[in-house]
Amino acid sequence: MAIRLIVKDPDPVLREKAVEVKKFNANLHKLLSDMAETMYDADGVGLAAPQIGISKRVIVVDVGDDHGLIEMVNPVIVEREGEQLGPEGCLSIPNLNGDVRRAQRIKVKGFDRNGAPIELEAADFLARAFQHEIDHLNGVLFTDIADAVYDASERPRKRGE
Repeated sequence: MAIRLIVKDPDPVLREKAVEVKKFNANLHKLLSDMAETMYDADGVGLAAPQIGISKRVIVVDVGDDHGLIEMVNPVIVEREGEQLGPEGCLSIPNLNGDVRRAQRIKVKGFDRNGAPIELEAADFLARAFQHEIDHLNGVLFTDIADAVYDASERPRKRGE
């Protein structure tokens, strides 16, 4: 495993639609392991392959709940329900946060590191993390869709303030 360099906005790879993974092999396993190590080293809760300069549809997520580390290859959101508005930051956009609207609950389908199909239902913060990382695979950054963007050192504003 190795800690990879996290690319920062405006690196063009962050704006590309990532390529579907077709080969489930040792290279993919190393990528997933490196992504997890990089995410933990940066105190993140999710990381998409484009964030380390690799345009592949691969994400890792760990929001610190009972799910632990979740690796997903070629993830697709197949169901969305409800709405939540909350703060987000991004390892590729240091020093900025934003208030972003996301689905409250989602169902995600994809594959594990060996190519076996997986399906996961997620709510609340875990759903937010998945949506954020899958946006990266489509070249979308939270700053593109945020209701408000502000310096990360500021206290998030409540509606009406």
